Amino acid sequence: MLEISTDKVAEVIILARELDRAEAEFDAFVGRLGPEEQASLVALMWIGRGSYEPEDLDEAKAYAEAEATTPTADYLKGSPHLADHLENGLEALGISARDAEDDLY
Repeated sequence: MLEISTDKVAEVIILARELDRAEAEFDAFVGRLGPEEQASLVALMWIGRGSYEPEDLDEAKAYAEAEATTPTADYLKGSPHLADHLENGLEALGISARDAEDDLY
C-alpha cells in the first residue's frame, strides 16, 4: 500500500512536468512530505520505470527508506522521465493517474 495520497503524487507529476519554471516549488513540496511518503514516491517511480514489479511495492519502499542518502527531490529530479514513471507506477498499481491529475486542475 502506498503511504502517499494519489493527490500528492498527481501534484508531484504536475510539478515535474514544469520543472523549468517550478523547480523551487517541486523541491519545497517534496521536502514537506514525510519520510514514508517520500519512500512511497521513490518506490512508485521505480515501479513505473520497471525496476520493481507492482507486487514488490513493500520491498521497494523498504529499500527506498534504507538507501535515502540524497534529498528525495534531488534524487527524483535526476530521473529524466519522472512524470511518466510516476504515472506508469500508479497505473501498474491500478490507480488512474489521469483522474488524480484532472482533480487538481
